[in-house]
Amino acid sequence: MQILIEGLNFPEGPAFDTDGGVWLVEKNAGNLVYYRDPHYARIFVGGYPNGIAIDPKGKVWFCDAKQNSIRQYDPLSKGCITLAHKIADIPLKMPNDLCFDPNGNLLFTCPGSDLTDGEGYICCLSKEGALKKVYTGMFYCNGLAFGRDNEHFFVAETGTKWIWKMTWDICTHTISRSEKFAYVGGSVGPDGIAVDRDGLLYVALYGSAKIIVLRPSGEIVNEIDIEGNNPTNCALDPLGKQGLLITEAEKGTLLQWGSTKKGLLW
Repeated sequence: MQILIEGLNFPEGPAFDTDGGVWLVEKNAGNLVYYRDPHYARIFVGGYPNGIAIDPKGKVWFCDAKQNSIRQYDPLSKGCITLAHKIADIPLKMPNDLCFDPNGNLLFTCPGSDLTDGEGYICCLSKEGALKKVYTGMFYCNGLAFGRDNEHFFVAETGTKWIWKMTWDICTHTISRSEKFAYVGGSVGPDGIAVDRDGLLYVALYGSAKIIVLRPSGEIVNEIDIEGNNPTNCALDPLGKQGLLITEAEKGTLLQWGSTKKGLLW
């Protein structure tokens, strides 16, 4: 385990771009952070930026838990815009994490105010700009990621400490089936999620100083211990060169764990 960056103010949401660079956020400082070994730069965007997803054009999409919005940063123009902030004139409830489906539609979680209120929900922002809720009644839905088959996606429900597996209909933008996939426990519960090309699921276990690795069948195959109790999220290098990168909030670090496993780019 190596430390790549120290002194970060609640880091979250690492994501690789096509050039091998890594984007993450400093939630409590209102910054995006761009890392390209061995250098990094902070980009102030305000709010509380959280999860990150990079689209095929290299634009950085991120949740903002303070402005209750989905925002986008363009590294070329240096511009930042808001793409969604309300459903039927009701503000989004603290967007947390996000990912794209194979057709370019965006899925994101809104966890609610606490772990036990059951007011969390999942939204879809279509590539045409239509926004709707697709799943409700969750206990702090958090990280999410598509599996390698692009038909199923996984959601961390921090309040219950379960990982859910959901079947996604790309044409209708609906969830046709949802089921509990794996109970991961922990002091607080699961946070961010990453999937590799072999179908292994990497779960940041917030409050428990570890990353849990699950088989496609749901069994735990590995536990990666880290420095710091609060891993928030993780990402695998799609090229298999930089290993698993982990954001950790207690000590404020970006960590690197050596692995040749390859992550999914989108």
